[in-house]
Amino acid sequence: MNFSDYYRKNECCVRSCRVQRQIFRSDSLELSREEYQTLINTALQKGKYRLSCIMQTIGTTGIRISELQYITVEALETGIVHVRSKGKERMIFLTSSLTELLKAYCRKEGRTNGCIFITRTGYPVDRRNVWAEMKGLCQTAGIPESKVFPHNLRHLFACCFYEKEKDLVRLADYLGHSNVETTRRYTMISGAGVWQKQLELGLLIPQEQK
Repeated sequence: MNFSDYYRKNECCVRSCRVQRQIFRSDSLELSREEYQTLINTALQKGKYRLSCIMQTIGTTGIRISELQYITVEALETGIVHVRSKGKERMIFLTSSLTELLKAYCRKEGRTNGCIFITRTGYPVDRRNVWAEMKGLCQTAGIPESKVFPHNLRHLFACCFYEKEKDLVRLADYLGHSNVETTRRYTMISGAGVWQKQLELGLLIPQEQK
């Protein structure tokens, strides 16, 4: 017997229902490849070379902003970054093009060892530093603020990788996910219209016009 039966309030009976999980991301949140490139160019135009390198580092590796501190000068020699986070250890691979970009940045900044991206006081940049600087690009770049935040660069990496390789398990490894279901959320297609186009499978039989 449930609560409503006990008080003879059958009209107040509550039933549970299952809601289908969301299958696409909102267009208001999705950062496109073109918008990403615009952000990079805008950062360079405004003289924010460090910010442009940070965004490209996150965008081409898919790391979390908290893992940025593990990108060191020493890691550029091997192209492999060892990350220890959340009780786990994993490797992040730097592409040759990213390695060259970061080496050029280090030469410009006179960085010879340790964490590559640091503040004026010598501490690793954190989420607040990068978040505020990225938001400062929005008006000039003409991109809504809802799309511009560090974690969205990780989403962009995931979407671009999956679009190219269609390998969810490998992507989970690169993102440091222990559960593939977590990775699935990163690869959701943006917009209902895209899903509708994908479902056009040519299975409708043309009807003769009367």
